[in-house]
Amino acid sequence: MKRIELGRSGIEVPNWCLGTMTWGRQTSEEDGHRQIDMALDHGIDFLDTAEMYPVNPAKAETVGDTEQIIGNWIRRTGRRDELTIATKMLGPSDMVRDGAPITAAHLREALDGSLKRLGTDHLDVYQFHWPNRGSYHFRQNWTYDPTGQDPAGVSDNIDEVMSALKDLQHQGKIRAFGLSNDTAWGIARWCRAAEEAGGPRVTTIQNEYSLLCRLFDTDVAEACHHEDVTLLAYSPLACGLLSGKYQGGDVPEGSRRSINDGLNGRVGPRTAAAIDAYLDIARRHGLDPVHMAFAWVTTRPVLSIPIFGATTTEQMEHAMAGLETPIPQEALDEIEAAHRAHPMPF
Repeated sequence: MKRIELGRSGIEVPNWCLGTMTWGRQTSEEDGHRQIDMALDHGIDFLDTAEMYPVNPAKAETVGDTEQIIGNWIRRTGRRDELTIATKMLGPSDMVRDGAPITAAHLREALDGSLKRLGTDHLDVYQFHWPNRGSYHFRQNWTYDPTGQDPAGVSDNIDEVMSALKDLQHQGKIRAFGLSNDTAWGIARWCRAAEEAGGPRVTTIQNEYSLLCRLFDTDVAEACHHEDVTLLAYSPLACGLLSGKYQGGDVPEGSRRSINDGLNGRVGPRTAAAIDAYLDIARRHGLDPVHMAFAWVTTRPVLSIPIFGATTTEQMEHAMAGLETPIPQEALDEIEAAHRAHPMPF
């Protein structure tokens, strides 16, 4: 299993990350614990979670349940030192603090809550789930307008929060800092704040990235290259669409689409044709489409780690079977041709 350093953090992780967002809703605690064991058996010791999890749908009464499940595994096994844990603090979409923005006070409160639920005294990577100033992710790019942002207010808030991050890192509560659903400007501004304050630089950015969603490939990729930021790619299967299980109108019982038919805007009039193109490439090259979609993320020029999640242990076993899948250059070339033929399908 290949291991890489996250940004300039000194933290080494495998080039795969286990996602946990269904744990506590679609995935039982027992299955979640089994998945941690399976991941460790395969050399994957990197877990991603969030204060907001579980989702599909997210509810105020279940906020923190996934972190609690992971914490229960740690309390039961005593194996915290074998894991690299990344979690995310809620921000303006917050269901705990009534939509309040991220501030120094809210940061400390949220971090202490996550530490308690996870049963640990430190987090390896602490991420902001959403930027205070808004986001173009989850199909908001079609109507995105940043002109309502207050430059002075945004700048003051970033500097205030960075000062708190510096203190928390000094206290040993966080090792590294990351963003999620953010932009190239966000990366650059947070890195500048870190340089000015002597605080933690941006180590990771967790944005959506898959064969069907490639917004990352331009300015954000450039920012990551110059600032040594690692992409943690969420939804590399586009919520299961790239597995092919929904083609022909099929909606398996218990699947994410059986709960959320539109998959947060990913299902549209141009989606099926794009998926067919990628499934055809996989078939002709003898590749499992799930394995191809995951492995493609690891081939990208800018360092990218796919976050793979599994609702069931069986799905986990399937994913694990293809972690070392090589994609021949001819297939990669055809993938690029399919991307040009089916750009931005949702």
